[in-house]
Amino acid sequence: MVSWNSIKLFLKAQVSAFSGGVTDYGLMILLTEWLNIHFTISILISGTVGGIVNFCINRYWAFKTDSGYHSSTSGQLIRFFTVVLGSITLKSAGTYLLHSSLNLDYKIGRLLIDSIVSYGFNYPLMKYWVFRLNKSADFDYDEEDYFEPIGNKQRV
Repeated sequence: MVSWNSIKLFLKAQVSAFSGGVTDYGLMILLTEWLNIHFTISILISGTVGGIVNFCINRYWAFKTDSGYHSSTSGQLIRFFTVVLGSITLKSAGTYLLHSSLNLDYKIGRLLIDSIVSYGFNYPLMKYWVFRLNKSADFDYDEEDYFEPIGNKQRV
């Protein structure tokens, strides 16, 4: 069963993702349509700016906790931008593939790819890796944590 806290966290993360996404998408259009930068490069630039917006909202609102985070701000930044780099790569490659193989307008292709990457890649990594809460937080962790360092008990 899904708890109310899980639903609230998911909805807050989606508001944060939407804010970063609007920044990202709007900047991509501006760079591509007005400055004539190829859309794959525009996605790289706009994804970075949108990522900064998204990180700030996630850290200080969506995933904010009184119990503390599992890692420091700098650790979160490194993890976050690792996820953003993967996200940008998936979005750029997916948009390019849809455009080149199906001749789909890059703006529509980008929206389709964004929805897949957002729910299937970004959210799980943000929740369970980047903004992971301390164990003392009152949050349900039913899934196994694949990013936990190997402890003495786990070693073979």
